[in-house]
Amino acid sequence: MEFEKEGYRFYKNDESGKLLAEVTYEPNGEDKVSLTHTFVDASLRGQGVAEQLVDRLAAEMKEEGKKIVPVCSYAVALFKRKSDKYKDIIAKCSK
Repeated sequence: MEFEKEGYRFYKNDESGKLLAEVTYEPNGEDKVSLTHTFVDASLRGQGVAEQLVDRLAAEMKEEGKKIVPVCSYAVALFKRKSDKYKDIIAKCSK
């Protein structure tokens, strides 16, 4: 699935402009971002769309030389469940 980028988010709208999926993030210092929110409309759930959004953000951050601090519950669970896949992009939370 192709996603659009706007500000600090990647997203997908349907033909009428309704938001179908998005991932949002915030700058966190010079070399990190915090992944703060994921959303997938009920019509797309169970199809791996949220992970695709996270993968798109991960690819962008790798290009920029930045790490991701998972903040939203989905990202925390995904990064834990697939730690090998994301090991090079995960930043540790400074709490």
